[in-house]
Amino acid sequence: MKGSLFIVTAASGTGKTSLVKQLIATTNDLAVSVSHTTRDPRPGEVDGQHYHFTDTTKFVEGIQAGEFLEHAQVFDNYYGTSRQSVDQQLNSGVDVILEIDWQGALQIKELYDDVTMIFILPPSKATLRQRLSSRGQDSQEVIEKRLAGAVTEMQQYVHFDYVVINDQFEAALTELKSIIVAKRQTLDRQQARYGDTISDLISE
Repeated sequence: MKGSLFIVTAASGTGKTSLVKQLIATTNDLAVSVSHTTRDPRPGEVDGQHYHFTDTTKFVEGIQAGEFLEHAQVFDNYYGTSRQSVDQQLNSGVDVILEIDWQGALQIKELYDDVTMIFILPPSKATLRQRLSSRGQDSQEVIEKRLAGAVTEMQQYVHFDYVVINDQFEAALTELKSIIVAKRQTLDRQQARYGDTISDLISE
């Protein structure tokens, strides 16, 4: 049975990465696709685990070769999702989460008929500013730049299937899990998983 594709999008500082990390750790047969980027690693980030870090020349060559399902330039850096990696995971029966921006999400929505799109919002602009500042990783100039772009990003929630407000972490995590569980109980998924059982139950 082929896996399902989920997209999780949020403005920077909303807590998306922490939520997805805990979701993956507590949910079976669910994996996150590791994106490629040309930005420099932040303290503690590991190549191949958080991102596939690459140089701009190699990334552009990948775009020209059609290696990415989606790609975008965000804050002067490129980000992209490997087509081969995602398809291999889906074909092996694993549900896949993509942590990507709204532009990439809309690109992939055009390529896959069955994709579940989730947008995570912060409880307030003040909370978003506080979360960005508390990282201690970016300059004030970068923080202000991210905040300025956050409103435009958050306006795109209307293109998504689900919205989760990340106010209380555990509550937001529970809501994310409920979306995954509900998707796994759809008619198509259950028929693929329990086809013989269902046929036996309904046969006269």
